[in-house]
Amino acid sequence: MELANQIFFVVFSLIGLGLFFVALYQYQVNKGDGFSIYYPLSLGIFSLSSFCFGIALWTHKFFLTIANTSFIVSILLLVFLYRSWNQRPFTKLQAFLLWLIPVAIFFYYDHLRVLPETFKQRVALITITQELLLVWQIWELVKHYKANKTKVLKWLIFLSAFTLIGEICRTLWVLIGSTQTNFFLYAHDALALTLLWIGYGSTILIYVALGSFYLEKQIKKENQIANVLKNTQEENEKITELLKEKERLIYGLMKANKTAATGALSASIAHELNQPLGASNLNIQFLKMKLEKGALNPELGREILDSLEEDNKRAATIVKSLRSIFTEGESNAQEVRLSDLIAKVLDIVKPELKTKNIKIQLRVEDNLVIRVNSSEIEQVILNLLNNAAQALANSGTLQRRIAIEAVKTGNSVCLSVSDNGTGVLAEFKPQLFELLSTTKQTGMGLGLWLCKHIVTRYSGAIHYEDAVGGGARFVVRLPSAVTG
Repeated sequence: MELANQIFFVVFSLIGLGLFFVALYQYQVNKGDGFSIYYPLSLGIFSLSSFCFGIALWTHKFFLTIANTSFIVSILLLVFLYRSWNQRPFTKLQAFLLWLIPVAIFFYYDHLRVLPETFKQRVALITITQELLLVWQIWELVKHYKANKTKVLKWLIFLSAFTLIGEICRTLWVLIGSTQTNFFLYAHDALALTLLWIGYGSTILIYVALGSFYLEKQIKKENQIANVLKNTQEENEKITELLKEKERLIYGLMKANKTAATGALSASIAHELNQPLGASNLNIQFLKMKLEKGALNPELGREILDSLEEDNKRAATIVKSLRSIFTEGESNAQEVRLSDLIAKVLDIVKPELKTKNIKIQLRVEDNLVIRVNSSEIEQVILNLLNNAAQALANSGTLQRRIAIEAVKTGNSVCLSVSDNGTGVLAEFKPQLFELLSTTKQTGMGLGLWLCKHIVTRYSGAIHYEDAVGGGARFVVRLPSAVTG
């Protein structure tokens, strides 16, 4: 019987070792997604404990001390694991005090081991400690189950409770019902052995359930990635449709009038759409790279998709604006606050301004109301800010600054965008707002003709002047919707 028990322990050790290697692989693959090291560690130490139980009679009785201490450590590690699930990690002091438990058990058990007729005391020491830790495990599991009700968690709670009941019965039987005082655990009576192997079997099932728990999490993660890919494909389709719309606009213009002016208008459309579509392309490439490396988490995926959605909205707004500009239909004008339009455009350009180390100085009066198509005036503000940012990036200025001012002057609203760059060369000033002008040195060109075209539709005006202290300043005047 003793040989059979030893073989059973070795078999359980091999089972635990196999589960340990699987858990260690899962940890290495998923450690960036909340997979805790406590699970494979607990499995490895449980396997060590079973192995020491199995070889103690063949080698030295001291392995019984190592086996029992390791068994308690494996259970304690599960407490650490379940507590980490509840996002309540132990402090360094708490962890230190908890690790004193297996240390104390090691020395006290080894002291009892060399004394005669201490079998019951040794069993009570290990099983009662195990039962207290099992109660703690169940409490942590129930707490986690309230927030994440899954079948695997319910199964873990059941197995832990079943193990607890079995160990309590074993403790009571050894202390009260049995008259056994033998030195080793390999020659229990039938009931004690049955309870022992039931406890070991349920412990193995707990580790299997833990593997299922992490496998379920991995499957959910893969499903989330699949959803991200699906959403990315949808965004790609939207971008493709926008590109087709751009081509249709260009084709329509070229067909209507195949002149140099029409070619310039086509280039203007491509110029305006290039920024949001280029940003979308960068986001898609970044998303593909993360997916190929397996380093995409749901939060990052959602952030990238939100950026793609914003870029698509911007491109759609530009297309809508250009359609209204180059047709004779209604402009869909309505009363809007200029400060709201400026804030919306700043939300779009702030990331780019930050990367170029450009600061914004804002001085906008309240209650400046104009009657316009908001998307068109947003396009004017965006063009002016982009021109200023490009001019500063090419200027070599260290402390880069863009100032936005909006005030009411009489029955007009005056909006100015200025920078502290090098300004516009004198030779380019007369043609700044002409359709066919190009000023690559300053980074401004087609967009300014578009700004003038939009502003004049609302009986407004736009002009350039040198900024005080150096740089460029563009001033837009629009009729105020609130007179007096």
